[in-house]
Amino acid sequence: MTTAQPAPAQPAPAEATPTPAGLGTFAGVFTPSILTILGIILFLRLGFVVGAAGLAEALLVIAAANLVSVLTSLSLAAIATNLRVKGGGDYYLISRTLGLGFGGAIGLVLFFAQAISVGFYCIGFAEAVAAMLGSDSGLTVRLLAGGAVAALFVLAWLGADWATKFQYVVMAAIILAIAAFAIGAFGSWDRSLLVDNWARPEGGLPFWAAFAIFFPAVTGFTQGVSMSGDLKSPGRSIPAGVLSAVALSIVVYFGCALLFAGALPNAVLAGDYGAMRQLAAFGPLIDAGVIAATLSSALASFLGAPRILQSLAADQIFPLLRPFAAGHGSGNNPRRGVLLTLAVAALVVVLGDLNLIAGLVSMFFLLSYGLLNYATYYEARAQSPSFRPGFRFFHKHASLAGALFCLGAMLAIDITAGLVAGAIVFGIYQYLRLQEVEAGWADSRRSHHLRAARDHLLAAARMAEHARDWRPQLLVFSNTARRRARVLRFASWVEGGSGLTTVVRVLQGYGRDMLDRRAEALEELTAELKDSKATAFPLVVSAADLDQAIATVIQASGTGPLRVNTVIANWLDPESGMRLTPLGLQRFSQNLRTAFRLGCNLLLLDADAREWEGLSDLPAEQRVIDVWWRPNQTGELMLLLAYLITRSDDWAGSAVRLLAVPRQDDTAEETAATLQEMLAEIRIDAEIVVVPEADAATLTATSGGSSLMFLPFSFRKGRFYSIGGEVDGILDALPIVVMALAGQDVDLDADPDEVEEAGDDETEEEAAAAETPGNADGAAAPDKHGD
Repeated sequence: MTTAQPAPAQPAPAEATPTPAGLGTFAGVFTPSILTILGIILFLRLGFVVGAAGLAEALLVIAAANLVSVLTSLSLAAIATNLRVKGGGDYYLISRTLGLGFGGAIGLVLFFAQAISVGFYCIGFAEAVAAMLGSDSGLTVRLLAGGAVAALFVLAWLGADWATKFQYVVMAAIILAIAAFAIGAFGSWDRSLLVDNWARPEGGLPFWAAFAIFFPAVTGFTQGVSMSGDLKSPGRSIPAGVLSAVALSIVVYFGCALLFAGALPNAVLAGDYGAMRQLAAFGPLIDAGVIAATLSSALASFLGAPRILQSLAADQIFPLLRPFAAGHGSGNNPRRGVLLTLAVAALVVVLGDLNLIAGLVSMFFLLSYGLLNYATYYEARAQSPSFRPGFRFFHKHASLAGALFCLGAMLAIDITAGLVAGAIVFGIYQYLRLQEVEAGWADSRRSHHLRAARDHLLAAARMAEHARDWRPQLLVFSNTARRRARVLRFASWVEGGSGLTTVVRVLQGYGRDMLDRRAEALEELTAELKDSKATAFPLVVSAADLDQAIATVIQASGTGPLRVNTVIANWLDPESGMRLTPLGLQRFSQNLRTAFRLGCNLLLLDADAREWEGLSDLPAEQRVIDVWWRPNQTGELMLLLAYLITRSDDWAGSAVRLLAVPRQDDTAEETAATLQEMLAEIRIDAEIVVVPEADAATLTATSGGSSLMFLPFSFRKGRFYSIGGEVDGILDALPIVVMALAGQDVDLDADPDEVEEAGDDETEEEAAAAETPGNADGAAAPDKHGD
């Protein structure tokens, strides 16, 4: 009996070439974030929300909406200071935490969301300009929007440096517009009017309706994160830039709401989207602000979308996107992504009003915020030693609250769009999972599973062991790849989806060369398990003494309550010749005896290539499993394992037959009735077959046409016995045979009120070992005290 290896290292993702210089916090994060937040909602919808909902509810709406941005910003700061952030922004952070599935799904939809946003923002710009020109024709709007897309494309094509310079112009226009409004509104401000505007007017806007109108105002705070690949120091710039932008925007929105409420009556505010221009000290500055707001948002999306696509392509998740990984110049500008973004934005402009897609875009952004929050909670909860964020002002439960709040906001704003967006992301996630695309990076999922495994193992260890909790914890010994595939497949059937399997190779030798041999064997075994998709753990051990190594492995395998309880091995290979010699049989039996005395059940699989191939050609519902019954622990073990095998997909619908010989003076009818009563009590379906006697001829005649059969066995002085005599004389005429010997108590109908107590009682098999080398059916019992 023997085995081993870690999975081959995955190639690192094809990261984009790093930018040698890069942008700072102000230009790379703060500016695109604040310009997107202080957008069209501020200039054309904030006054309407205050007037239609009343100042009190408007302030609550602003607070609730900004709660999402604050919580997400804290999560973003934590996770960005725990990773060496590269290009891709939200996509990079989510994929390196929640894994390729969620990262790939959110990366793809975020690219299209931002690319579509470019077109929408440009349409907003065109509508504002057309209104100023006194023309509202669709053709005029499309031409102006198309011109805006073309101009922004030039800036995006030239690179982030040129776009950043344009953003300073936009920022100046927005600052002047807000200043003009503040001066004009403050001059008209009346405290009594503010008191009158405090409550919601009759027939006013409900809270969630007002929230849905206002919420898009706070969805731009991660625009700067999309520029992560162009930053000098992403770990420092992202937290500082995002938090500063969010803090300033909160002050601006609360201040403007108070100015609106104290300067104009609610009725006027609710009936005029242009209230800000009406109040401003110089109205044209508001027009300039509206234009600047739409163009700045469009430009931020034009810069962010290609960089998300470039990072997604560099990770080689979607083969079709690989050409977009290329960059241009020292800044690695993703020009191919810029071209695709241009195509999407142009299509949006041509199609015009796409309200449903607009709703989906907002939902995609909310999904990304929710996943960012959850990713931080997920990372923190795993308690991995590698989670050491430089930003300390966060709590994992605040991140979880942020994720739940994003989910609630999606449902409150537009439940239909939210469900559709969620379904799209989930669909892409499932596609990536089914395609079994492998990531070339480490994420937090393994840490999460290890933490959960630790907690569950500790909890299980604190509880009393009971027979009803028994599960097959399998140790499979196999040194030859030729036969290992069969025994592993059999182990997966026996496991029944309820236990764990470890496959072992034991190498003989010592010294430095043995360390290399062991590493090589482990690598080969791991690759073999991966290729065969076996749900088993590899283990390779080396020792100077093979027999001692086997005993050590059996005692040491498992963790806490998950101790090995069953050893599986192939029966001696008839083709090997030398292993069937008395010396080979003697050594084989000694190793089995060691496992037996350590309390393990023993299962020996005898299946040659012809029998195995014949089994694969037979549909599951036509297969038959025979259990040759013995009224002891081995009999109950075999029956339980036969039942577990029928739970696997390969054997679903297969029939189980229980074959028995009448005991002593019992008639066949009495034996059948006794077994039927037992089957009813243990809730296992099986056909009862009573045979007059158990010998080699009966075995062959009764089970020769079965698919798989369980036989009890025993061994003494290197000789193996079963029903009908020595094993060597009967196996050739039988189908696939599993020889079983119980090394521990098996209780098929465990009473939950009966708590087991530890003791030194012998099992039935051990007790039988002290009696006689023969028994009623001619099989020799194992020798408890050695050969």
